[in-house]
Amino acid sequence: MVGTMALLPPFIRASRASRAPRNAAPHSAAGLPTDDEVLLDVPDDRLGPALVAAALGAYAPAAELLARTRERAEWEYHDRYVTRLASFAHARPDWFADWRAAAPRDPDVLIVSAQLAVDRAWRSPARAELLREVSPLITAAAQSDVRDPVPWRIALDHARGTRAGHKYFGELWAAAVRRAPHHYGCHVAAKRYLAESWHGSHRECFDFADRAAQDAPAGSLVQALPVRAAFTYLTDGCGPEVPRERLDAAADRAVALSARFPGLDPWPAEIRNLLTYVLVRLGRRDDALVQLRLIGPYATSFPWGRLSDDPLGHFLAVREEVRSGPGNGHGQRARPVDH
Repeated sequence: MVGTMALLPPFIRASRASRAPRNAAPHSAAGLPTDDEVLLDVPDDRLGPALVAAALGAYAPAAELLARTRERAEWEYHDRYVTRLASFAHARPDWFADWRAAAPRDPDVLIVSAQLAVDRAWRSPARAELLREVSPLITAAAQSDVRDPVPWRIALDHARGTRAGHKYFGELWAAAVRRAPHHYGCHVAAKRYLAESWHGSHRECFDFADRAAQDAPAGSLVQALPVRAAFTYLTDGCGPEVPRERLDAAADRAVALSARFPGLDPWPAEIRNLLTYVLVRLGRRDDALVQLRLIGPYATSFPWGRLSDDPLGHFLAVREEVRSGPGNGHGQRARPVDH
């Protein structure tokens, strides 16, 4: 992998010590907000009020939000909101404890409980043992609304953490895609399982991601799955070489998906942040600058938190390098190194 890893510019390896200063640098000429205007993991207009209410101890807006997205089968939104609310409940548990006491069998109480338990177990050195104790919570969530794929996404993450065998994982995967064939979260969970079960098997992960994207609608978030495979490959450092053309094709597919969403929108921000990283690694700085303009003030913890303990600072350092560095022509590919 020496050739591909040589695509890594020095600033991508920056640590907290190389964080760009948070000042009001004149980025307006590049169409970018100033550093001080950039925020991390901003919720969208539906999630934001629910989080504010939860911070004040009120659970009703969160309950209404999850019930509405579940009833309307808005599974991508439902999954993201479950994840964010469980994370908030980890930090601020009182509102969720009140909700769980008031409605212990509510499907959304059960699913947030399952997500919260998996998240807590995942942080522990005794991860595998603790995750096994969580299984009944995931089962209860799955049984509470048999249409919902999100408990099955949690089950897929759980299976990865417990190092479940391929046969069992395949059964979970089949149950998940029966409910929502193109659910992004389930596909991400499956790709992660593949990456960890066969470490270095990047071509297999790309094959899985490409097939899923080809089968999915043009506006589906699954179109971003190949660029996630590219990210895993570019940050891994092991396994056989993946052709540069395949990395570019993954980025191009994600560029097309990004173009389907409005700019300065927190909903596609994570995909755009991920795409920006991959484009920079491929030397496509002008394309990365386009994505940075679409991102605007919406930095996300993923992928930058995988690279630094200061994700916002890392994003700003990369953004500054892209803004100030020389471009290689709009849409052009940098020449692959040793390919």
